[in-house]
Amino acid sequence: MAQSIKLGDDIMKIVRRESELQSRSIAGQIAHWVRIGRAIEKSGNFDHARITAALAGEIETTDLTEEEKDVWLDSFVEKMGQSGSDEDAFFGRRRQLGLGVGLDAAGNLLREKATPKA
Repeated sequence: MAQSIKLGDDIMKIVRRESELQSRSIAGQIAHWVRIGRAIEKSGNFDHARITAALAGEIETTDLTEEEKDVWLDSFVEKMGQSGSDEDAFFGRRRQLGLGVGLDAAGNLLREKATPKA
């Protein structure tokens, strides 16, 4: 049974480009990569526990195989794109003070004016 999923624009850009290069449909390209990823995970050169340990700083990334490094990097980039509760609180305080709070799509610093205290 076919299922729909949402993928980020950055991922879809890569999928579209690669599907054209490989003469596959978009769905075919994604299915191909899923099969490859599954095979890598099942191979003897890939240990997800080691990747998790490297993400936690328990082992050096230099101790990972090339396949593990690729997955580690994808996971690291994804985690760096997600804010934590401390970060959310920090920027919440900055918004209350009317200080810069981030960048817009053009790379300009966004500022929010402090609300006057009554």
